[in-house]
Amino acid sequence: MDPKRQVKLNDGHFIPVLGFGTYAPLETAKSESQEVTQFAIEVGFRHIDCAHVYQNEEQVGQAIRSKIADGTVKREDIFYTSKLWLTSLRQDLVRPALEKSLKTLQLDYVDLYIIHFPLPVKPGEELFPKDENGKLIPDSVDLCHTWEALEKCKDAGLTKSIGVSNFNHKQLQKILNKPGLKYKPVCNQVECHPYLNQRKLLDFCKSHDIVLVAYAALGSQRLKEWVNLDLPILLEDQVLCTIAKKHKQTPALVALRYQIQRGVVVLAKSYNKKRIKENIQVFDFELTPEDMKAIDGINRNIRYYEFLLWILYH
Repeated sequence: MDPKRQVKLNDGHFIPVLGFGTYAPLETAKSESQEVTQFAIEVGFRHIDCAHVYQNEEQVGQAIRSKIADGTVKREDIFYTSKLWLTSLRQDLVRPALEKSLKTLQLDYVDLYIIHFPLPVKPGEELFPKDENGKLIPDSVDLCHTWEALEKCKDAGLTKSIGVSNFNHKQLQKILNKPGLKYKPVCNQVECHPYLNQRKLLDFCKSHDIVLVAYAALGSQRLKEWVNLDLPILLEDQVLCTIAKKHKQTPALVALRYQIQRGVVVLAKSYNKKRIKENIQVFDFELTPEDMKAIDGINRNIRYYEFLLWILYH
C-alpha cells in the first residue's frame, strides 16, 4: 500500500488512513452489508470497521472472504477492526467475546480489537440489558483488568493490535498509568468532524503516540433513534461548500480530507455505491493551509451522537 495511505501504530503495525464503516440500521445491516463491503473492497478500501453490536459480522466476514477467494486481495491486505461490547468487559469474558466474533467472521485473527465504550453493563446475551425503569443495568468492572485481558488476546495472536473507543483523556490516562502496562492502546475511536474537531483530545493522543480514529466524520446518518435531528447538517456548511467548490470536490470529501491532513484516521460510512466510490477519491486532492485553518474555525462542539451517549450513561 502507498505509504501516504497508512500510518504506523505504536506497536509497529500499520493502519490505512481511510476506513469503510459498516454500521447500518439492523435490517439494512443484515441484507446489504455483504454486497456493499465487497464493493468497498473492489473500489480500493482496505480498512473495514465493524463491531459485535452491529450484528453484521457474519455478512462482513463473508464479503472479506469472497474478495480473498476471488483474488482481489490477500488477508494481509485487509485491516479489519472489531469491537468488544459493553456486556463483555469482565476480564474472563473478553477472549470468549473475541473468539465469538472470529467464529462469526470465519477469520483467524482481527487486525484491531477495541473496547467499544468505557461503560460496563450486566453480562448476558442481551445487548442492552435494562431494569424495569428502562435504564441500562451497570456492572462493576475495572477497565484496567479488561485491558489486561485484551493484552492477552494480542499475545495469543487473536488480534494484531488493541485499542479503545469513546474514551476521554482521563479514561485513557488511567490505562496509560496502569502498573505493569504491557501494550498502550494504539488508537481511540471517537466522534470527530469539523463541528466537533476534538483538538484537545487529538493533541493528548498524539502526545502519547495514540492514533485518533474518527467516526461520524461526515456528521451523521441522521437516524432519529441515535441522533438529535435539530442540529445543523454538517455537509451543508457554507465554509465546507465553498472549499469543495474551489477544489471541484464534494463537501464530504473535504470533511474526510481535513481529517487525513491533521493526522486522523477517518471512517467513511455509506451504503450508497456511488458515494462509496466517491469517498476513495480523498487521495486525489490536497487542502491548503488556509483551507485547513478555515475548517478549524467552524468547530462548534456539536455532538451528533449525544443521544447515544445519553442512552449509555443514564
